[in-house]
Amino acid sequence: MSKRDYYETLGVDRSVSDSDLKKAYRKLAMECHPDRNPDDPAAEDRFKEVSEAYAVLSDSDKRARYNQFGHAGVSGPGGGGHPGAAGFEDLGNFGDLFSDLFGDIFGGGGGRGGSRRGRGQRGADLRYNLEISLDDVLNGCEPNLKIPKMRRCEPCEGSGAAEGSTPSRCGQCEGTGQLVFQQGFFRVNRPCDACGGAGEVISNPCTSCRGAGRTEGQQTIQVKVPAGVEEGARLRVSGEGEAGIAGGPSGDLYVVMVLQEHLLFERDGTDIHIEVPVPFVQAALGAEVEVPTLEGTVNLQIPEGTQSGRVLRLRSKGLPPLQPRMEHAQLMKMRGDLYVRVFVEVPTKLNSRQRELLEEFAEQSGQEVSPATKGFMDKIRDFF
Repeated sequence: MSKRDYYETLGVDRSVSDSDLKKAYRKLAMECHPDRNPDDPAAEDRFKEVSEAYAVLSDSDKRARYNQFGHAGVSGPGGGGHPGAAGFEDLGNFGDLFSDLFGDIFGGGGGRGGSRRGRGQRGADLRYNLEISLDDVLNGCEPNLKIPKMRRCEPCEGSGAAEGSTPSRCGQCEGTGQLVFQQGFFRVNRPCDACGGAGEVISNPCTSCRGAGRTEGQQTIQVKVPAGVEEGARLRVSGEGEAGIAGGPSGDLYVVMVLQEHLLFERDGTDIHIEVPVPFVQAALGAEVEVPTLEGTVNLQIPEGTQSGRVLRLRSKGLPPLQPRMEHAQLMKMRGDLYVRVFVEVPTKLNSRQRELLEEFAEQSGQEVSPATKGFMDKIRDFF
């Protein structure tokens, strides 16, 4: 089956600029990335197709050959690959390109940073589970978090070299951190054995970090949790993960929201639910009872003849939606509701006068009062 035109694949014309080409590829790659389409088996093929097209058109020499000769100009010997795998020999560089474009989205680190790959590696991302209450969801909060992590070594400023000295360039890999082995169409990169992929060697290491460029420590940071935040939501704090290796950039901190179980309320989106006991006399005659909310108690009218299980609504007594850019006063106008489920309390102990009154009520109502000792099977026989 013949391949689609690369320009058609990316949805651009042949005069497209490099910046517009990159934007088009970024948009398509985000849409069809397999991680974002786990239930679509065809997503991986579409992703490979747009990646192959961009790998050719983003290279000025290959683009010129493609414009002149089509797919034949970038396939086969001398074309930069073999049929069916255009640009295959450049997969190592494509990994760096993909990291440049999508590192922030898919958790990749850094960029190419020239030809050096090992030196200055990005630090690891960290996760912190933050317990929040319904009050925090209602009003937002700004807690201080104590994060144990690898921090940049201050004496050597993350370089790993002792004061007054600097790392020297590795002679075996010439500072790239990679050794390249190529045979035919295939090219394989692996970390340099001499420098461990760093591209540099430290002859006089820092005594504080022993050449690592970072040390164990703890940092206190303040994060802003917006009102309306959901259970399991992740708040990303850029650059607050572990320090990079040998002066590389720090990773990110992901603060995951864990909602504490409330003694009275259950959350359902922006609505909250509560069960309120009501004495059977008040349920029968109707009454005004106090109901707790997140901001104190309010009076709720219980209609006459309310049955157990009936749900009453208090408008705008729930939680706000998640709108981080909206003012708090506006959010309060968009709050959900509080749903009050009534369960009627029946007295478990009666004195003689109370029993007499209830029996009189039953008689006036035409209700038969069965003896408490009457068995279930006796009631079944009476029924039939």
